[in-house]
Amino acid sequence: MIPESQLEKLNTEIIACRKCPRLVEWREEVARVKRKAYKDQEYWGKPVPGFGDPRARVLVVGLAPGAHGSNRTGRNFTGDASGGFLYPALHRAGFANQALAESRSDGLILKDMYITASGRCAPPDNKPSPEELNNCQPYLEREIEILKPKVIVCLGRIAFERILRIYSARNSTWKFGHGALYQLDSGEWILCSYHPSQQNTLTGKLTVKMFDDIWKKAKDLLNE
Repeated sequence: MIPESQLEKLNTEIIACRKCPRLVEWREEVARVKRKAYKDQEYWGKPVPGFGDPRARVLVVGLAPGAHGSNRTGRNFTGDASGGFLYPALHRAGFANQALAESRSDGLILKDMYITASGRCAPPDNKPSPEELNNCQPYLEREIEILKPKVIVCLGRIAFERILRIYSARNSTWKFGHGALYQLDSGEWILCSYHPSQQNTLTGKLTVKMFDDIWKKAKDLLNE
């Protein structure tokens, strides 16, 4: 089966998932109540599937959908401040055809990149439980199996730890840090970045240059 149809089949399963009662209740409540600024919009309110190039060599792993971002729009990092920081960087690096990411119908196309998350449902306080992340892990495992990425960019510590768990990498010297780079025995590269949340971008913990350097490094690794 070709990657496109494999990913489509997987994404259909992800969207229908109701494994975590707390998350189902929360995401649907948020979609029903809505934020005042979006009261006229129909919220997605379901698990958010992966998005991007089905033949991507770069896999980007985030944390989980934002309540009024991805949970509203149905696409990773779309319609919130994190995406407002991420997609311009991807556009500058040549991974995205545009910097704008507002809705699933905005024309955004990724090249050689697929974006996914450790958790697929918007969690209360942006904090999925370990059990909820475990429930989601098989979806991420299958995406990796289908895509066979050369470079995995982990946005944040939780994504990094989840990837190490999937690959059973127990190297005690591997620590999360912005720009940290490790190579698995199987050849894949793991590249770490701070998450482009407002908590990091507005405080200067993650600057535009720091983020641009991550995507330049990812491109360099593809050519090695």
